[in-house]
Amino acid sequence: MSDVTGILHAIEKGDPARAEELLPLVYEELRKLAAHKLAHEAPGQTLQPTALVHEAWLKLAGPTPQPWNSRGHFFAAAAEAMRRILIDRARKRKRERHGHGLQRLDLSQVDVAVNTDDDLLLCVNEALGKLAAESPEKAELVKLRYFGGLSVLESAQALGISPATAKRHWAYARAWLFTELKRMRRNDSN
Repeated sequence: MSDVTGILHAIEKGDPARAEELLPLVYEELRKLAAHKLAHEAPGQTLQPTALVHEAWLKLAGPTPQPWNSRGHFFAAAAEAMRRILIDRARKRKRERHGHGLQRLDLSQVDVAVNTDDDLLLCVNEALGKLAAESPEKAELVKLRYFGGLSVLESAQALGISPATAKRHWAYARAWLFTELKRMRRNDSN
């Protein structure tokens, strides 16, 4: 049994003092994990890997001992804590900037990749996940057009469908997303 696993088991059995021994053993791996997570964030991210590790550590080593089965389980929990911290920060930035409201965006005018704010990005992502569950091909078309900046013709070629089918899918997806974003906005205001 590795030192980390032994310490995790000791903490689980009610020896929280052993948590002080754990951080030095896992710090560098957590920092690498945090740097990897932050590398996928938008430019201008102000959170540094060290701060992300510290926030995640506070969640992991909170007031109640967590049951970890292994070293892998611990790092999976750390990765999930970091993901939640990043999502919470995006949601907080969204609230601070826009007062919980959506900005109107005419999706029919979108022909190039868009740099957008956190608010719209989170809402479109959530709505796109729902559309993908209902109609994966239409969701894929939206990804190509909205995030990839492809035209209808280019998207049709990428998906291996006719331009007419792509236009129909695009019209449906725009209307569906508009309705879903409107519903989400109504729910946020309640």
